[in-house]
Amino acid sequence: MKNFIQHGDTVTVAAPSGGIASGDGVLIGALFGVAATTQAEGDDVEITTCGVFDLAKATGIEFTPGAAVYWDASAKQAAADISTGGGDARIGVALAAAGSSATTVRCRLDGVVTV
Repeated sequence: MKNFIQHGDTVTVAAPSGGIASGDGVLIGALFGVAATTQAEGDDVEITTCGVFDLAKATGIEFTPGAAVYWDASAKQAAADISTGGGDARIGVALAAAGSSATTVRCRLDGVVTV
């Protein structure tokens, strides 16, 4: 196809305010991905929008396999539900249980963000 650009599993975006570390999640509007490299604010960074990743989560939150995973953009970590403030976006599904003491959740990214 003459108009094909790329598959879109990995895309290049500007690193968000404060920069980004390799392996961190980033939400830009309705686009969520995991950074491939560490980059300073405003620099180009490739993010992967599909796949399975261990993402940071707060202790005290539990996930069961198949549970929806949301992204808390202000805390920069996975959340178990939409915040009452309304800023969280659904990014995927938990693939494994993550107890309240766990610091990560294994998440299959949807490739589509629901805000």
